[in-house]
Amino acid sequence: MRQFTVPQFIDVEDKIIGPITTRQFILLLVEAVFIAIFYKISDFALFIFLTVISLIICITFAFVKVNSRPFHFFVLNLAQTISRPSLRVWNYTFRKIEIEREQDMAGTKLIKESNLPAAKNITSRLAELSLIVDTQGAYKGEAKGSNIILDSSKSANI
Repeated sequence: MRQFTVPQFIDVEDKIIGPITTRQFILLLVEAVFIAIFYKISDFALFIFLTVISLIICITFAFVKVNSRPFHFFVLNLAQTISRPSLRVWNYTFRKIEIEREQDMAGTKLIKESNLPAAKNITSRLAELSLIVDTQGAYKGEAKGSNIILDSSKSANI
């Protein structure tokens, strides 16, 4: 069996001038071009202002690391998180039109309270609550001896 050398430290960038990597060198070179352009097209006060602002941005992108990753990865991840949040919220409410359309497509009739199971088959309040949730509120709960308030403006008391 042939022996292969496994590369190690593949996430370390190559250094070209002392501790400066290729990416950092290119960013600083582009910044020098911008500074030259600022010097040619603006007066001295504006030149100083633009140079300071652009140097801060360039040095941030070249040398700052967040969680040991370059700053531009942090900015890209931030933009993706803002544009597409990963938190998904399940909305269980349906409009009456959607329910009727689904029932028409399935060929079923609207749920009537007389078709629902009798309340005497329920052995606990938890089972009753799950029945209310499963029927999407069509079953209203036991009339006598129940502490459950099913008004949508009030919370359930167990």
